[in-house]
Order: sequence, then structure tokens, then C-alpha cells
Amino acid sequence: MWREYTKNFTKNNRSSSLSIRLSALISALLLSLLCGMFYNMWKYEVERITLEEGGWHSRITGEWNREDLEDIRNFVHVKDAVVNEKGGEEVVDIYFDDLRAVLSGTPYIAKMIGCAPEKIVYNYPLLAMYLIRDENDTAPRMVFPLFLLILTMAAVSLIVIIHNSFAVSMHSRMHQFGIFSSIGATPKQIRVCLLQEAAALCAIPVLAGNFLGIAGSMGLIHLANALGSRISGRHEAVWGYHPLIFILTLLVTVITIWISAWLPAWKLSRKTPLEAIKNTGELQLKRKKNSRLSAFLFGVEGELAVNALKAQRKSLRTASLSLVFSFLAFAVMQCFFSLSVISTRETYFERYQDVWDIMITVKDAEIDSFAGTKELSAIPGIKSVIVYQKAMARRIITEEEMSEEMKLAGGFSHASEEQAKKVDGGHLVNAPVVILDDKSFLSYCERMGIAPRLDGAVILNQIRDVTNPDFRHPDFMPYIKTNPQVKNEANGLSQMIGEVGAAEIPVLSYIEEEDAPRLREEYATSDYYELVHFMPASLWKEIKGQIGGAEEDFYICVLGEENAAAEELRALQEKLDLLVSADNTVESENRIQEYEENQTQIRGLKAIFGGFCVLLAIIGVGNVFSNAMGFVRQRKREFARYFSIGMTPGEIRKMFCIEAVIFACRPIAIALPLATAAVWYMLNMSYVAAGEFLAEAPLVPVVLFMLAILGAMVLAYLLAWRNIRKISLTEVLRDDTMM
Repeated sequence: MWREYTKNFTKNNRSSSLSIRLSALISALLLSLLCGMFYNMWKYEVERITLEEGGWHSRITGEWNREDLEDIRNFVHVKDAVVNEKGGEEVVDIYFDDLRAVLSGTPYIAKMIGCAPEKIVYNYPLLAMYLIRDENDTAPRMVFPLFLLILTMAAVSLIVIIHNSFAVSMHSRMHQFGIFSSIGATPKQIRVCLLQEAAALCAIPVLAGNFLGIAGSMGLIHLANALGSRISGRHEAVWGYHPLIFILTLLVTVITIWISAWLPAWKLSRKTPLEAIKNTGELQLKRKKNSRLSAFLFGVEGELAVNALKAQRKSLRTASLSLVFSFLAFAVMQCFFSLSVISTRETYFERYQDVWDIMITVKDAEIDSFAGTKELSAIPGIKSVIVYQKAMARRIITEEEMSEEMKLAGGFSHASEEQAKKVDGGHLVNAPVVILDDKSFLSYCERMGIAPRLDGAVILNQIRDVTNPDFRHPDFMPYIKTNPQVKNEANGLSQMIGEVGAAEIPVLSYIEEEDAPRLREEYATSDYYELVHFMPASLWKEIKGQIGGAEEDFYICVLGEENAAAEELRALQEKLDLLVSADNTVESENRIQEYEENQTQIRGLKAIFGGFCVLLAIIGVGNVFSNAMGFVRQRKREFARYFSIGMTPGEIRKMFCIEAVIFACRPIAIALPLATAAVWYMLNMSYVAAGEFLAEAPLVPVVLFMLAILGAMVLAYLLAWRNIRKISLTEVLRDDTMM
């Protein structure tokens, strides 16, 4: 009997059945799409980290023999152990079967083979993708948790959407089930009937939605590859889909629909027959309150529209929240990327546009082994060539050497132990060394009025005021006390302390930030207490055995002729690569190409995050459509009453339009102040002037997104109005439950 009843109801009530089917289809589609994209993003991140960092889970530095390796491989949960060379030292890369044992097992392994805990390194980026975090890892690593949060929020929102569709349908039939209950139908039979109806309506849409979501995730991966095809060094994403993802998505969808149908069915079955029969199915306000503002702006129709929205407040709560979050997220995302573009352009591309056009990194080589500077400088189209390498040393700063300005600012009181270590005689600070080829160093000295010599160093004698957080407009002060009368003359010795020993080198001059050699380097950015030394390759060759600490690679900074076109720079880059790579392994970068790749990456990120914002908007709009189409019966009774007291169809239509506009504008009115506050916070954090940001503010996409929301709301209400205007006043008022 119940099966026949369900079949007849779904056949004769196509509007409510269609609403439920569409809700199930949209929910399954979006959930499947999210799960598919989540899996592929996770897979891509794991592949990227493995390619860049390696697939090892932990690493121990030391000297190894066969017995040590066998002991490690036989350790519980260890899958494999491989010896490699890293930075001139031997390391053993350990791979675990159970990643949960990495953080606890590796210290035991180190202790077992006699290695200090300081020799342990973990592959934190890879472990974070499996939700394994260590308290010593200070990086945020929010990619995977963010994916899970978005997936959870979407799943909860979809549950509410389907729940509202079922609630609308079941609420409209409360009168019928009250009659069934009065003639002997049990609450269990009513629940089984409603759940059976939910299964019959949602089976096909759920399967179709899952397959459409899989196809959608495949399409988005192909789109991401197309957007990132011009990015050099990016490995192509390969679409994948694990069977467990399909089973999980289908299971979550089924559970979602079961919960969504069971909740209203349970509430309906608990109604007494008298309560159910007396129910009119019409939306009612518990407390009616006159809205003077809406009445003043729109008249009686505006007040009726506001009261109708208040009556639907609970059912439209999800739609309101989804639309608020979608608009807020979209506006903040657009503003964030605009700020990012402004900041990157000012601090990188514009700052270094007269410094480099092509950067070549020569792998596993030292600067004194390269003798092709003169040959490269003679190539047509090249304005200057600077070859340099970086090394790390340390130096002691005594109280007597410290400038008066630095003493007044607190000296080293704000420095950490890693930045300035208290030792006998002063503070041990980091002293990075920038080693220039001899020709470039001599040219720099001549340009700055320093006696051109190859037996001394130039020191960047400026320290940033750490009490001023504005990195865009920093305050500087002298680091070491100097005599301003002898700025460009030799000024004592600097004792460099390295990994092996120490060396004293003559100081040719102390310079300020604006006088530093023009390289694609930022000095003292993370460690404000660094004392940067610039020296020629000849001097470095003499002292490197005493100091050590040089990086594995050196760099060739090439500046082309002014106004060089992108194609000219690409041709020049290919020629340089060919010349330098004859005896070395090289990687090269092109400033214009890097700018274009940066723009492509930003467009790709905008597309991805914009898609999530659109997804949230679709959830909200879908909920609005579900309610607007599902509450037809309740609104018919409402509007029949208005017709009976003399309101015209034009006045009813006006009321309906006001309701649509108010509901559509409310999320925007809530989100705009929040978005403004978020943008103001970002401006303060990035120290970008408000006027500069407003000149490039993303007003067009934000306004278009706003208009799209408004248009979708209006369309939903227009479709609902098309059904409501066909009502028969006689048929509706003939119902004896009408009070």
C-alpha cells in the first residue's frame, strides 16, 4: 500500500519531486567534484614534494656502514633505507611503512646507531600531507587542512540543502499524514514510507551526480594543465581517481540523504493526529512586527515581503550563510590577489628590472672555476654580466664597534640566540659573504670611488630598526662605528669566522644599502643583524680553506639592453645556456618570462579559489531555488488570502520582487563590511597605501559576482511566481482548514 502511495504521490506532485531530485543531483555532483578535486590536489602536492624534496620521510646525517643500514632496514615500520650524498655529507634517507611511526621511530634509530638527535631531519612538507605534524615544524602548512575544512563545510551545507527540500515536501503533506495516522498508521510506517520515497527519488540523481562530478574533476585538471602550460619547471598534473574515493563519495551522499530525509520524517511521525490534521501547511510568524522602514520605502507590499522572509528565516538560513560566505570569500580573494600583484610588482619585478634580465644558476660548481665572464660580456645585446657566489661566515661585534644609534635602539636586545649569540668580547653575528668575480668587483669599486683592490672586502654597514614593522618603508641606522671622513678608504680589518677556522681581511669601505652591488638579492631580510661582506673571487680563493661555508652553486646575473623584447631575451637566454652548459649543469630564468608565469599562476589560483567561491554561491542559490519552488503550496494559500482581500496581481508581483531583492541584498550588505575590514587589515599588514590599492581594486569582478547572485535570486523567484500566479482562488479557499 505504501509503495503505491509513494508512486502515486511522486507521479502527481512533479514540482516537489523535481525539487528533491535536483537537490540530490546538485549535492551529489558538488560533493563528487569536491572529493575528486581534493584527491587530485593532494596527489599533485605529494608528487611535487617528492620531485623537489624527495620521497624520504626522515633523514640522518653521518658515516654509514653496511651493518648500520641493515639495522635501520630491520627496524619496525621501516620500509627501506638508502644512503645518499647531500651537501658534501653522507645521509641515510629512511622510508616508513607506517607514517605515524616516523616522529617516534627516527629518534630510536638515531640512538641505536649512535647519532645525535641534531643530525635528524624530517621531510615536514611530505608528512604534513598525511596530517603528521611535529611541534618543531613552525611552518603553517595549511594546504591539506584547508582542503579538509572546505570539504567538511560543503558536506554540511549540502546536508542542509537536501534536508530543506525534504522538509518542504513533507511539511506540505502533514495534513494527509494526520489523516493516515487517525485511521491507524503507526509512526514507524510513516517514517518508512517517507524514507522509501526519498530512496526512490534520489537513487538515479545520486549516481548521475557522482559520475558528473568525476567528469568535472577531470575537466578541471585539464584546465589547470592548460593554464600552467607556460610555467617552466612545473610538472603536469595527471588526473587520477581512486575507487575508494568513489565509494566514500557515494557513502557520504547516501548518508547525507538519509539524514536529510530522516530528520523531517521523524519530526512528522511524532505529531499527534489532531496536530497534523489541523496544520494548514502555511508559513506563520510567531511574533508579527511592523517594519516601518520597509513600509516607508516600498509601502504595504514591502512590509508583507519582510514578514514573509521572517517566516522563512529558518529554511533560508543555509542559503543566507552560503551567499554571505561566497561573496565574502570572493571579494577577499580578489583583493588579496590584487594586493599580491601590487606587492610582487613593486618589491620584485620593478625593483630588479634594471638589475637582471637573465639569471643562470650553475650547479655544483665554484666561482673560481669559471673563466667565461669576458666571453659572455662580449655577446651582442648584453649590457652587463656579474658572476657571484654566496657563502656563510660569522663575526664578533664588540661593544666598542657598535654605533651610537644602534646602542640607543637597544643594541642586540631584540635579537634571538641564532641572530646574535653572546660570547666573550661581544656578540657573534652572521656575516654572509657575496663573492663577485674580479672584473665586476673592480668595476664596482671604481663606480663607488673606492680604491680598486682585490685583497679586501666592502661591508654593508647598515642595520634595520627592528622596532619599525613597516618593511616597505624601513628605517636604517649604522651598524659599526666608522669615521665619516674616511668613508671610501681602507678602514681596519674584519675577522671572519667560518666552519673550519678564521681569517682576517682588510676592509676597503663601509657602504649603505643604496650603494650595495646591484644583484637579485635582498640583504638582511630575515636576519636583521647580518653584517654582509662583498669580496672579490681572488680573495675568496685565498681564504676559503680557512672559512668554508660556500654554497654549492654560483650565479650569473645578466642585464640586457634597455627595452629588450621578450623574444630577444628568450633567444639570448638560449645562447647563454648553450655556452655555459658546455662544462656545467645549469638552470636559467628570464625576468619577463618569470613575470608572465607569475601572472599565469595568479590567474590559475584565481580560477581555483574563484571556483570554490562559485561553489558556495551555487549551494546558496540551490537552496533558494529549492525553497522558492518547494514552498509553492504555502505561498499559494498566502497569496490566495491577499487576492481575497482585494490585492491585484500587480501588487502581489511587486511584493514578490521586493522579497527577492531584499533577500538577495541582505547577504551582500552583511558581507561588504566584513570584506572591507579584511581588506583594511591586509592593507595594514602589507603596508600598501589605500589610494594605491583603490587604483587597482578588483571592482569589476566583485560587482559582476554580486550581479550574478542578484540575477540568480530574481530568476528563482520569477520561476516560483510563474507557478503561484496560476492559483485558483476558489480551490484554495474551499479547503476547510483555511482559518
